[in-house]
Amino acid sequence: MGDEHLLEGAADADDLAAEGALRPRSLAEFVGQERVRAQLGLVLEAARNRGTPADHVLLSGPPGLGKTTLAMIIAQEMAAPLRITSGPAIQHAGDLAAVLSSLVPGEVLFLDEIHRMARPAEEMLYVAMEDFRVDIVVGKGPGATAIPLDLAPFTLVGATTRAGLLPGPLRDRFGFTAHMDFYADADLVTIVHRSARLLGVPIDADGATEIAGRSRGTPRVANRLLRRVRDYAQVHGRGTVDLPTAHAALDLYEVDDLGLDRLDRAVLEALLRTFRGGPVGLSTLAVSVGEEAETVETVAEPFLVRAGLLYRTPRGRVATEAAWRHLGLLPPAGGPPGGAGGPAQPALDLGLDEA
Repeated sequence: MGDEHLLEGAADADDLAAEGALRPRSLAEFVGQERVRAQLGLVLEAARNRGTPADHVLLSGPPGLGKTTLAMIIAQEMAAPLRITSGPAIQHAGDLAAVLSSLVPGEVLFLDEIHRMARPAEEMLYVAMEDFRVDIVVGKGPGATAIPLDLAPFTLVGATTRAGLLPGPLRDRFGFTAHMDFYADADLVTIVHRSARLLGVPIDADGATEIAGRSRGTPRVANRLLRRVRDYAQVHGRGTVDLPTAHAALDLYEVDDLGLDRLDRAVLEALLRTFRGGPVGLSTLAVSVGEEAETVETVAEPFLVRAGLLYRTPRGRVATEAAWRHLGLLPPAGGPPGGAGGPAQPALDLGLDEA
């Protein structure tokens, strides 16, 4: 058992190392997100011309679209060191003060999942972002005193997958905010070709297109699928990623034509077969597939909604007609329940507020 865990850990480390090696190093190498790239490039060039640190940057959007990569690129473009931490790691104001006080002039601080930072630290960050100063409280009770500590000018790059959870005062302190969208298939094909070249994997146009089409509009998924198809090509194929090899490998890893994986299909299967297309509450749907409600809501739902297979209503989750077709099932007479063209069905969960 111990050897198995060691092997799994080594595989995860290899994947992380490969993912890091595939990251673009500059805005010129970054593929997709044209508007964000153009706007950010202007912000960075203006800061370089002034000889000052760039304005604070907030990047929002689903996981895997390149927020961490852009933070690294900002540091690279500004020729500045990069410090990486995350919201969950900042649970006390003292944690944040320790990080901020150790920054050197011009340093880029990347704060991932910034919406999960503790409230006391968040309030300290307001002053640090605006005035490059923090107040260190010494002592307790009536005798406590606040000692102001000047900070080196720095650039904060915040990343979040839940922009709506950020309080307004924090959001307003960022000089540049950008929302990152899912990638078009054409951009993903370019990314797959680039990654294959860096990995030394022979790939043809059809193989790259097939991988890109099943990548859920996400570069991280595209690179992960490419590595798995590469493994299949080396073991069962001729070492080249072509269309038949990509088909066989992705079928083996249970990634279908739309990019749905095991969890996605389990959610749809439960919604259609068990709950007749819905509406059904999130907690009941999650229990039916053996997952946490948060996992279903944050991992499976965004892509299913974007793919037009599921939508959320005040009364619960409802499958679309496309979902029935994708799984090869016939919708109930009169159309999918709860949708236009079909009678509304009673909600199958008492937790209606979860929808």
